[in-house]
Amino acid sequence: MPTDYYELLGVSRSCTEDDLKRAYRKLARQLHPDANGGDEQSEARFKEVTLAYETLRDPERRRRYDMFGPEVARGQGAGPGGAGDPFGFGGNIGDIFEAFFGGSGGFGQPARPGARRGSDAEVLLQLTLEEASFGAKRDVTVKLPVTCATCGGNGARPGTSPTSCPDCRGTGQVQRVRQSILGQMLTQTPCGRCQGLGEVVSTPCATCRGDGRTVEERTLTVDVPAGVDDGATLRVSGAGSAAPRGGAAGDLFVHLRVAPDHRFERSGIDLVTEVHISVAQATLGTELEIETLDGTEELAIPAGTQSDAIIRLGGRGIPRLRARGRGDLLVRVVVDVPTRLGKEEEELYRRLAALRGEPVAAPDSGLFSKLRSSFH
Repeated sequence: MPTDYYELLGVSRSCTEDDLKRAYRKLARQLHPDANGGDEQSEARFKEVTLAYETLRDPERRRRYDMFGPEVARGQGAGPGGAGDPFGFGGNIGDIFEAFFGGSGGFGQPARPGARRGSDAEVLLQLTLEEASFGAKRDVTVKLPVTCATCGGNGARPGTSPTSCPDCRGTGQVQRVRQSILGQMLTQTPCGRCQGLGEVVSTPCATCRGDGRTVEERTLTVDVPAGVDDGATLRVSGAGSAAPRGGAAGDLFVHLRVAPDHRFERSGIDLVTEVHISVAQATLGTELEIETLDGTEELAIPAGTQSDAIIRLGGRGIPRLRARGRGDLLVRVVVDVPTRLGKEEEELYRRLAALRGEPVAAPDSGLFSKLRSSFH
């Protein structure tokens, strides 16, 4: 089975939302377990197809998939439902089918009532190059809904409790028969009175007014792993918004930004820096003290080094993300040719040129000298 979601659905990477919908409708009718006698292989393939569709139909999830691959969609980098359940369906086929067709299962699968999941939240975290390289523990402050401390999240005034919804009899769903592209279907929709929770609050909590949540500013400590790059996103499970009336909290996505460093330029796990030396140092060789992420270090520049030569210092670069080893520090040598010379310096260069048999310009034969002579 192909792991590429576009290939799985049989669409191109430039497909539109309508293309995705048509492809998914066709595959869903073929693969749904109720249409295949509960065949396990069909059910597994149906889940994969549905995961692919749910990922690609959402612009932000599609962007993350295109950047980071299917691991993100499966819950290892994004998605509100946790590892292996990125859309909060909990593996229930009826709930997955409901997301596309607007009903419960369409084939007799009942929808699952209960508390809704809290929404995800995002925050931006600025890092230095050292923090991104070696990892760090950083605090982030977010203002989010949290469980109400007065009622404990159930939304009812202390001393009272929510009661079963009389309209849906505690199921959170109301049933109706509807016509669809697959024929007549018995579907369930969230109860309008209890909003699908199955319970109503007759005496609301005075603090949260029955919602079960209040908004607070919280400071969380984020563990940044060594080797992260600019633009990476960390997921902190359960650190997002609290759900109304006691549901599971969402996740917090921490977007990382690494500040530019005047000393180094990053290239993957390697770092690039420059050192400037004179013509004499390039010709005869020298030793210089340079900065690395680990502190200052002596760098030996061999005699005869040319400008733009690269000297590689192994293991002085960025640590590999969640792996052993480090990149290298690449030192680009820039030979600075003097633009102004004193009389004695010029004489020495001319003597050197004569010894090496190298033709050079005559004294005062430059453009400005010619311009001056034209006015005499």
